[in-house]
Amino acid sequence: MLGTLQFFSRAEPVLSAEAIAERAGVPTSTAYRYVKQLTNAGLLIRWKGGFALGPRIMELDLQIRECDPVIVAAAGPMAELSRQTGLEVLLSKLYGRTIITVHIETGGSGRTLKFGRGRPLPLFRGSSSKSIVAFLPAARLRKLHEEARANGDKDALAQDWPTFYEAMLSTRKAGYSLTKGELNSGIEGISAPIFGGDRDVIGSLTLIGDLGRMAMLREEALIEVVQKTTDLISESLK
Repeated sequence: MLGTLQFFSRAEPVLSAEAIAERAGVPTSTAYRYVKQLTNAGLLIRWKGGFALGPRIMELDLQIRECDPVIVAAAGPMAELSRQTGLEVLLSKLYGRTIITVHIETGGSGRTLKFGRGRPLPLFRGSSSKSIVAFLPAARLRKLHEEARANGDKDALAQDWPTFYEAMLSTRKAGYSLTKGELNSGIEGISAPIFGGDRDVIGSLTLIGDLGRMAMLREEALIEVVQKTTDLISESLK
């Protein structure tokens, strides 16, 4: 029943019970039971002959913003990093097979990111993702790569496993990832991993800026300050 929430999107913000039944592969009577229970819980609302996401979603989102341990630990250091550099700072987290940006501290650029808060990132493209997956155990990383290739992921298909793994080892050895224009045209990202209490990688911190602006700053200094910030956050999560 809760899985039906994934069918709502920007392209289709309102769905009928019949459309939900078709997507979920269940009888229409079952879909009506689902939407009734979800509406009673505030997760859906009736809207123009169908259903849309409800106010409880916003309440849960606010709770995540205020209570997620990683966001709580990272928000202060991220704000300070943004203040020091005048650049935007992104916090991305790993959820199973998905990487999502969950918090942003802005330097006031006002830009709209193609993969902003709440939108899943490509697993193998962009510094935010690369600085996470590079630190996964080899067996898990290989499984992710194989599954992505089987599903037709263009980034995974672009490199066979030995080539991909060598690139990830290089990122792991460096301790950071730097990419230019991979997710947003004209934007450079510098990312470093965040580790949880068990020293497993759980996310990444990314400093982003226009290529022209970044060229005026000393790259080595930016990498160092990003790594120091992620070390501080990781230490607080122990």
